[in-house]
Amino acid sequence: MLDNLVLGFSTALTPENLLWCFVGVLIGTVVGVLPGLGSTTGVAVLLPLTLSLEPVTGLIMLAGIYYGSQYGGTITSVLISTPGEASSVVTTLDGYQMARQGRAGAALAISAIGSFVAAIISLGLLVALAPPFARFALDFGPPEMLAVMILGLATIVSFAGDNRALGLLMALTGLLISTVGVEPGSGTSRFTFHSIYLLGGVPFVEVMIGLFAVGEVLYQIREGAAAPIRAGFRELLISKADLKRSAAPILRGSFLGFLFGILPGAGSTLASFMAYGIEKRVSKRGHEFGTGAIEGVAAPESANNAAANANFVPTLTLGIPGGATTAVLLGAFMINGIQPGPLLFDEQPALVWGLLASFFIGNVILLVLNLPLAPVFAQILRVPYGYMYPMILLTSLVGAYSISNSMYSVWVVLIFGIIGYFMKRLDLPMAPLVLGLVLGPLFEKALVQTSAIGDGNIGIVFTRPLALAVMALAIIQIVAPSLMARLLRRRNSSRARKADQAAEDKTEEHSHG
Repeated sequence: MLDNLVLGFSTALTPENLLWCFVGVLIGTVVGVLPGLGSTTGVAVLLPLTLSLEPVTGLIMLAGIYYGSQYGGTITSVLISTPGEASSVVTTLDGYQMARQGRAGAALAISAIGSFVAAIISLGLLVALAPPFARFALDFGPPEMLAVMILGLATIVSFAGDNRALGLLMALTGLLISTVGVEPGSGTSRFTFHSIYLLGGVPFVEVMIGLFAVGEVLYQIREGAAAPIRAGFRELLISKADLKRSAAPILRGSFLGFLFGILPGAGSTLASFMAYGIEKRVSKRGHEFGTGAIEGVAAPESANNAAANANFVPTLTLGIPGGATTAVLLGAFMINGIQPGPLLFDEQPALVWGLLASFFIGNVILLVLNLPLAPVFAQILRVPYGYMYPMILLTSLVGAYSISNSMYSVWVVLIFGIIGYFMKRLDLPMAPLVLGLVLGPLFEKALVQTSAIGDGNIGIVFTRPLALAVMALAIIQIVAPSLMARLLRRRNSSRARKADQAAEDKTEEHSHG
């Protein structure tokens, strides 16, 4: 392994490869900032540019765009509540609230640090454990994926807030919206109202831009133009206390993100949601989540970056794309006459290990670029909102149009912008709705495939040990909060009784004395 790493770094550290790695992460950051583009579009658009480069150089640049865009999406999520990437949606929940409190610099800094730590951890695991993890991922068939989706749906309990019934209703609404389009089992259309645009379903990215960006702007306009945030430079920097609070969430998010990243199709969006939900459960400050808790930024940011790197496990070792972007990257391999799979590590060691070594280098470049610039990015909040709101709307609508090059995407953004505005006015939780939208297609696909394997009987899930273990985790996640709350109430009541008894005894002693 050490020989392979030496070979990889000697390949990645050539001047040409370093230059294109820098270009890739820089373009990736810009792509991530622009709402609607996303890493998949960025990689696909720039793929022809790499045909004139050496295969390893071109792949290093494209991979740099991929993980660079993960951080770029965070910048707009924190500053203007506009997720540049689908995986950055969860970051808006606490990151934007931190920005509203004048702590945007700290939120951006911890996301950069968390992403870097997650990258190093996930890449270490990728280098050491790629082949065995790939075999583990092969054991995850449709029944196991169905159990994972149920585990994902169980996190709705974490996102529902105080009113669980309302949170569940919003999640079901999200699941209902996700059913629009072509039914995966029979191929028939449903809820499309004879519109060709709806055959592909309600587009997720446009919905996110509408709910979060346009909805927030409309809500703030109604509330009245707030004064620009005038945070001092010291408040924009991350403190030791913030780092201490974020250390454990970053580690948990990194390992969780890697586990979800190696599962084909699970993706970094689900990983970020799961990391946020689990962190809200285990954190001592769980009640602060949604109001500007730094742990609510650290955990999902670490998870989505770790998942992005782990997506390369099935891609490189099995030739199975881990997500949409790695599917495009798989095409880049094919164009260069390279066949990913178990033999790739033996046949093309310089290419594979050079690509993996470039991940380390690219993430160092991202940290050096973005950590010092976090307070500078945060200065955007000093712009008067009268100027900022039109810029946000323009960016959102242009970004939406660029996705499909049609006005359909723009109309979706506007419609869901109005829905987002009313949701904010009525104080309806957005996170369960988004989680329902994310999990709906994945859940239905796994359900149909599981049903086909079991000849119409989905009870096959309970005959698979891995699926049973995941289902047990889902049950624990649903039941544990109620049990913990009941135990805490009992402990507090017993303490109160003991305190009352002690006070009565002391009163009696005093009266006898």
